[in-house]
Amino acid sequence: MSTFKLKRRQLMLVAVIAPLLVLFAYVAVRSGPLAPVKVTVAKVERARLAPALFGIGTVEARHVYPIGPTVAGRVKRLHVEVGDRVSAGQVLGEMDPVDLEQRVRSQEATLKRARAVVREAEARAAYAQSQAGRYARLSALQASSEEVALTRRQELEVAEAGLAAAREELVRARSDHAALLSQLEHLKLLAPVDGVVTLRDAEPGTTVVAGQTVVEIIDPASVWINLRLDQRGAAGLAPMLPARIVLRSQHGASLAGRVLRVEPKADTITEETLAKVVFDRLPEPLPPIGELAEVTLALPAQPEAPVIPNAAIRRDGGVPGVWRVGDDSLQFVPVRLGATDLDGRLQVLEGISPGDEIVIYSERALNGRSRIDVVSQLHGGES
Repeated sequence: MSTFKLKRRQLMLVAVIAPLLVLFAYVAVRSGPLAPVKVTVAKVERARLAPALFGIGTVEARHVYPIGPTVAGRVKRLHVEVGDRVSAGQVLGEMDPVDLEQRVRSQEATLKRARAVVREAEARAAYAQSQAGRYARLSALQASSEEVALTRRQELEVAEAGLAAAREELVRARSDHAALLSQLEHLKLLAPVDGVVTLRDAEPGTTVVAGQTVVEIIDPASVWINLRLDQRGAAGLAPMLPARIVLRSQHGASLAGRVLRVEPKADTITEETLAKVVFDRLPEPLPPIGELAEVTLALPAQPEAPVIPNAAIRRDGGVPGVWRVGDDSLQFVPVRLGATDLDGRLQVLEGISPGDEIVIYSERALNGRSRIDVVSQLHGGES
């Protein structure tokens, strides 16, 4: 009787454990570490890739004109505000002359006196010359002594020296007067070109030093975009490439442009290549200087070649490749990549052919012995 009970217990235990083992094996095979890896696949297509470059730039002006006084002084008045359009030669503001006008009047008086001194010296020289000639003739006729004739010649030389000194003093007075007039004229802050006022850095009553900027203007026709591109993706960058420009203030509105030039010096800190992009037609109103802009440059279309999504690329020991799905096998195939476009598609130069089926996304890392389960979409939304 005890033996029968023991066997019965064993059978009951087996009946309980066996389904559990079967269930465990099923779970391990279907959803555990031994389960096939869920993947999404796609066929390699042959297409013409239209590569492009994308970068962020800032709106800048090629020609910026800081305007200020040539000597230290105080701002008297300003006639323009930021944003005003000005014409070449227009008076933007004036500096306080302080005592400059009085100095000009004083120098004018000095100039008149120098002219009078010259006239007086010319009269003395003319009289001395006539006297020297008269006594020279009298001395030749024995009507006057030789000593008197020599004295008159000496007086002539002194008069001529005085005239030369008076004339030099007149030249100096004229130069000083012209310099003061030039300083007086430079007190007017004039616009050198047609432009837009972008900065008013001083107000009336402010004392500024020589060369300090009071007003700054830019030439609107010189507005361009200082574009920065990652050096690793800047292959094909060249002047005259067509560009699509999207200003941050006009998100969604695309403006046409082109690459004016590629800078010969790159940014070694950010590892970026610099280029200048100009608008085919300046936008109205003019975008603020310093505004960010998103720029897309269209590169020449590539010849037809196998094209795959960028997400399909895996690396094995630093070598790029894809997982190709066969009838009953999974194989890692190294590939040589070419151009890429902004839609995340890559051109494959070697390694696979059109029609090959490759893995795009997988829920886990794959190897050559992995079993796969092809699905239309992974749980995380990748398809």
